[in-house]
Amino acid sequence: MTFALDSNIISYLLKDNATVYAWLDKALDEGNCCIIPPVAYYELRRGLLFSGATKKADDFETLCRELGVGRMSTRIWDEAARIYSNQRKIGQMIEDADIFIAAFCVINGYILVTNNTRHFVGIEGLALVDWTK
Repeated sequence: MTFALDSNIISYLLKDNATVYAWLDKALDEGNCCIIPPVAYYELRRGLLFSGATKKADDFETLCRELGVGRMSTRIWDEAARIYSNQRKIGQMIEDADIFIAAFCVINGYILVTNNTRHFVGIEGLALVDWTK
């Protein structure tokens, strides 16, 4: 299986969080794949550039090389539009970045690793796990 790491989980890794690292190591040791969604890459990269955190930016680039960064496709954008429409109809709007990350996971069949599960609950076809616990 493949785990897609949300921005907040990547932040935990960049802060050397032992719990999240243990989950990542376990997933990889069990033969699973882990990937960084392209929107999460953008969110982290912009924040690191803005803050001038060069050491963390270097660590982030290393993590990206090791895990890989996914790519967006028209199918993912279409799924994002569907998620947006469904969430809006039920009055449970979430940020566009979260919609794009959810769509990336749904289309690719990836499990989203996040500690903001409440942002994503109810999105059809999205599997969630929290590695901070």
